[in-house]
Amino acid sequence: MQKTNGFWCQPKRVSDFLWIAVLALFLNGCSAEKKTEISPQTSGHIKLIQTDFRQLPGWQKENFSEVIPVFRKNCAAVLQNKKEYLYNAQIKIKTADMQQLCHQFTQERIQNAAQMKKFLETQTTPYAITDNGNADGKFTSYYEAEIRASATQTDRYKYPIYGKPTDLIETNPHDFDDSLPSVRLVGRVENGRFVPYYDRRHIEKNTMNAPVLMWGDDLVDIHFMQIQGSAVAKMTDGSEVRIGFADSNGRKFKGIGSILLAEGVIEPKDSSMPKIREWLRKNPHKAADLMARNERFIFQRIHNADGPLGAMGIPLVAGRSLAVDHSFIPLGAVMWLATQNPDHEPIEKVVFAQDIGSAIKGIVRGDYFWGHGEEALYHAGRMNSVGKYYLLAPKHASVKAP
Repeated sequence: MQKTNGFWCQPKRVSDFLWIAVLALFLNGCSAEKKTEISPQTSGHIKLIQTDFRQLPGWQKENFSEVIPVFRKNCAAVLQNKKEYLYNAQIKIKTADMQQLCHQFTQERIQNAAQMKKFLETQTTPYAITDNGNADGKFTSYYEAEIRASATQTDRYKYPIYGKPTDLIETNPHDFDDSLPSVRLVGRVENGRFVPYYDRRHIEKNTMNAPVLMWGDDLVDIHFMQIQGSAVAKMTDGSEVRIGFADSNGRKFKGIGSILLAEGVIEPKDSSMPKIREWLRKNPHKAADLMARNERFIFQRIHNADGPLGAMGIPLVAGRSLAVDHSFIPLGAVMWLATQNPDHEPIEKVVFAQDIGSAIKGIVRGDYFWGHGEEALYHAGRMNSVGKYYLLAPKHASVKAP
């Protein structure tokens, strides 16, 4: 998000105020990201190339029994979609076609790997997804973090973990004028003006108009939780509480790795997530200031799901959920992923487009959900691979791309 300066007049009515605020912020280039707020990309050209399952790397080696429960949960969300097209991405799949695929899946009562494999081969058609003719793209990974926390503030547990502020306002210019792009704008009211919301540095140094969900003991862990969007909080009473994304301050995201590299305190070879965390913990006095240069701040919420919630509102599944740029790839899409893990071993499997992310921008761009805890961090924090993916579209669907 580019920094904005509000606007310049006092509107007389609330509707006038919102309209001028929206227009001013839009013209100043305000945008938003994170796992529920991605602005559409205008670069690149999507082309779908129909292929067959024999061309999918590793298709015969897939463990299709693992796909069954994830397909079922994915369908539960797809069946709730009321829009004409599946999440209205540039790749157009009619929701009714995807829902028909889900109904067929239910009717066939699939119980084993052979049945699942046959179902996909007979009921879907694979399409290679290309960007200006190039099928290769960038694939990273993310994980569900862990933090230590307390329900009460103490000398050790002194860092507040905030819920959504009561004074945070969001709006969309498209709601006021169909000719304007759809973009989420986040701000607050100050002296009768709509202005950008507080940045990270201000939030961490001041009392907020927001509920404190709990108190953490490690600012580095909390920062990593915000980057990942979710965490499991290990409470002082021995219980575990799952924390998810509630909202953001709408400010520009800047990765801590790029901040440390620009500062010259780490080398490119040490820019993996585990190495970055190690440096921040060894340099606590510098760490707080450097982390605050990422203006983006994430507000959390507590939930009781059996995994971190993705953008579709359903729990993510380790090794099966993929974050995509949903301006191009429709959420709920069934896909085949062909890439490598950080140790150059193949990742070739069925995945589901179930999440989005602030850094996940582009036609062939994915963020692979690795799972929960330190082992997941070790793998996810090192992954930066070249790969490709394929859309497994309902066989008789009319799939469209610009």
